[in-house]
Amino acid sequence: MTQVDQATSNLASVSIADPVAADQVVTPWDVQGSVSADGKQQAIDYDKLVDQFGTRRVDEALLARFEKLTGHRPHVFLRRGMFFSHRDFDKILDRFEQGKPFFLYTGRGPSSDSMHLGHMIPFVFTKYPLIASTDDEKFLFKHELKVEQTRAFARQNARDIIAVGFDLKKTFIFSNYDYVGGAFYQNISKISRQITYSQAKATFGFNESDNIGKIHFAAIQAAPSFSNSFPQIFGTSTSSPCLIPCAIDQDPYFRLTRDVAQKLKYQKPTLLHAKFFPALQGPQTKMSASDPNSSIYMSDKPSQIKNKINKHGFSGGQETEEEHRRLGGNTEVDVAYQYLRFFLEDDDELEQLGKDYRAGTLLTGQLKARCIQELQKFVVDFQERKSKVSDEDIEQFMDARRVIEPTMGRPVQ
Repeated sequence: MTQVDQATSNLASVSIADPVAADQVVTPWDVQGSVSADGKQQAIDYDKLVDQFGTRRVDEALLARFEKLTGHRPHVFLRRGMFFSHRDFDKILDRFEQGKPFFLYTGRGPSSDSMHLGHMIPFVFTKYPLIASTDDEKFLFKHELKVEQTRAFARQNARDIIAVGFDLKKTFIFSNYDYVGGAFYQNISKISRQITYSQAKATFGFNESDNIGKIHFAAIQAAPSFSNSFPQIFGTSTSSPCLIPCAIDQDPYFRLTRDVAQKLKYQKPTLLHAKFFPALQGPQTKMSASDPNSSIYMSDKPSQIKNKINKHGFSGGQETEEEHRRLGGNTEVDVAYQYLRFFLEDDDELEQLGKDYRAGTLLTGQLKARCIQELQKFVVDFQERKSKVSDEDIEQFMDARRVIEPTMGRPVQ
């Protein structure tokens, strides 16, 4: 039995064994925390996901090795556990230590003309990636969208992605609608022949009413994991493995990809899994572009950010100030604190804010005010950079004819 066969039955809905509570659901299309016996929706249980998906925790030993090899502290998302789980990241560190190459692949499914804070996570985390804009996926899975819309969203989102601060010489952004063909499509064909309908059904929970495009998309999603899909960068070589930073709900695609890689004698992709960026309503689900009241968009004005945090931001504080000062707040469910864990660089300040909030000396309004300040700065700075991204810049980043020379930094001695 393959790794995928062993794990796929866990996928369509990730359940927590409790006879009276509703199960937590984590799929590439739906993320919902479990519901307790008293009807309250719970935060996502990441320990359960690690066990259910069969991944490994990013632990202190792994982070210490990362710091030793690279000569600098791990990214804030790593050291605070935002990227908390992995598949074979230790092998990527082995390659770095040996001076052997690997490449980064992440992506964006363009379903709207503006990205939100949650969409920023893999791009803030990733320095020199290949970035797939899966405009075909959004057309296949969101029946209200037209091809023309998702293609337009792909270009608009590319402007957002470029504004994060990528180096043209080391980054390629591509639209599936525009790029699929040649070596890339050859890999799609090879991959699709290795995936049976029953395997896709077991992995993703498809049924007889799902269109065949959804089923076939698993092969399209897998293709960028292999270096020979990009001959303008890697030629025909299949020796460079891929590192994919993504939210853990995308793991099903790449668990399947890893199984196919073995059959094709390709390098297995490595994964780093992120926790979900919480919706404004709380950590029981992720921020969604389709719900404006759950999201802070990268196009929001400072006043809109302030209003959304104050009005919709779920609080871990108590009902009254008196109770809060006596009992303290819960930072694990407080949205303002969770957002600061992502975007506040100062570790000492974050720790102090958490201590004060849990002790009751810092009130909910004060914590939200600090969160608002940090998010406003992040979004305003982003908007300033975006205003300088031209149509020509987008064309250059998405030019499939552009040759990119792969480079490899030497390991620290």
